[in-house]
Amino acid sequence: MDTKRLVLLAALVVTAVILAFVFFRSGGEEKIKQFPIEHPKEKEQSQDQVLQTKTITLFFLSEDDQLLHPEQREILDNPSVAYLASQTIEELLKGSRNGSPSTFPEETKLRELFVTREGIAYVDFSGEITDGHISGSTAEIRTVFTIVNSLTYNFKSIKRVFILIEGIERETLAGHIDLSRPLLPRYDLIVN
Repeated sequence: MDTKRLVLLAALVVTAVILAFVFFRSGGEEKIKQFPIEHPKEKEQSQDQVLQTKTITLFFLSEDDQLLHPEQREILDNPSVAYLASQTIEELLKGSRNGSPSTFPEETKLRELFVTREGIAYVDFSGEITDGHISGSTAEIRTVFTIVNSLTYNFKSIKRVFILIEGIERETLAGHIDLSRPLLPRYDLIVN
C-alpha cells in the first residue's frame, strides 16, 4: 500500500510542477485579440454594396378613369416570398408617389402576412381598414384588388389572396366583396 501511495503522490507532484511551469512561463498576461474599429460610414457603404433591390409594380386607383394604374417601387430583395410580399403591402399602404388617391384609410397597418405552399397569401390588416373605409362597392372593389393584383402580379408563386382583419375572417370589407374565400386577381381592372 505504501508504494501505491508513493506513486500517486509522485504523480501529483509532477503534475503540480508542470502546471506551475506552464503558468509562470506564460507570464500571466492575458492575450486579447484586437478587432479593427469600423466607422458607421464605412459600415453603411459596405451594406449598400451587399444589399440588393427588387423592382415591384403596385397598383393605385386613378380619379380619371376608376382603373388601377401601375407604379414602380424598389424594395429590398430577399429569398422569402412572404418577406417580399410584406414589403409590397407596406409600400402599398404608404400610398402613391404620383398623387393617386389611397384606397386605404390612413391608419391601416399590416399585421401579418404568410404564404402557403398552395400559393395562397394570407394578408392580415388592422381594424382601421374597415373602420375608416369609404362606403360604396366601387371603393371596396378597388381596395381589395389593389392588394390582390399587387401581390399576384409581382410574385408568380402567389396565386390567390385571403384578406383577414385583426386575424379574423370577415364576410366583407365594407359590405360588398365576399372575403370568405381566397381571391383571384382581376387584371381587367388594370389600365391597358
